[in-house]
Amino acid sequence: MPHRVTILAFDGVTMIDIAGPSDVFGHANRLGADYVLRIVSPDGQPVRTASGTTLGVDGSVADSPEGTVLVPGAYGMVDFPFAEGLVDAVRQLVSSAARITSVCTGSFLLAEIGLLDGRKATTHWRQVDRFAHRYPKVAVQPDALYVRDGDVVTSAGVSSGIDLALSLVEEDFGPDLAAGVARELVVFMQRSGGQSQFSAPSRAHVGRDSPLRTLLDAVAADPAEHWTVTTMAAKASVSPRQLTRLFHDEIGTTPARYVELLRLEAAQDLLSRGHTVASAAARSGFGSDETLRRVFVQRLGVTPGAYRAQH
Repeated sequence: MPHRVTILAFDGVTMIDIAGPSDVFGHANRLGADYVLRIVSPDGQPVRTASGTTLGVDGSVADSPEGTVLVPGAYGMVDFPFAEGLVDAVRQLVSSAARITSVCTGSFLLAEIGLLDGRKATTHWRQVDRFAHRYPKVAVQPDALYVRDGDVVTSAGVSSGIDLALSLVEEDFGPDLAAGVARELVVFMQRSGGQSQFSAPSRAHVGRDSPLRTLLDAVAADPAEHWTVTTMAAKASVSPRQLTRLFHDEIGTTPARYVELLRLEAAQDLLSRGHTVASAAARSGFGSDETLRRVFVQRLGVTPGAYRAQH
């Protein structure tokens, strides 16, 4: 039987929350998968996306078959009461679904209908505090790309929707096909759900006029350098106290944690290219095998050796 995937579209929706997963499933079909993809809106009418483009749909939520449902997010959606009928549309859409997923602030819609009560879930890091405050019955996981709890999977912001979709392809058709899709899309294969939202790409959120920009580029270029708060502050031409504040305000983490995550990504890349655990530890800046192992298990839930064998 084909795997049916239904994606909800609504006025103001973030286009990449729909386009990213859609392209994953589309590429998967070209490599041998069997997904039947439909995009629906609450009333079956085309929608106006956040970018101003008009997006056609295949029908309304009333026409949705059983299978996987994906609820995307929208810029500023959580700043106001939800649009009339949107919550009812989500409730109707998920009523017969076998697997329910969300991207970015789409998790707010799932929480609004009570679906996430008692479940682990995540959302975009900028909205985590609001999410936890608004929905206290949800076990919020603030620092994860995506979180699976039974048949419900929630993901963080923007590109994490691609990570989520790749994980579904792997679940449905195996790791080899999912890896093939990642290669076609030229994306990392594949960031585990437990990996931090504050990964290297997050530095793209920092403008060129920010004191952090030069520093982040330098750390990314050489994560194995002996980076301390003092040396990082000097590189950014700010005080250590101001550096800590800038990291908190602009990236949402600490300087030390950011360096650790960059080193983790560097180690993942080295292991994927065939380096030994010892070599990856040394070249990425972790130094010892034991330190690398501790961080891998804590952040990814696997050992470096197991990661190397898998990738």
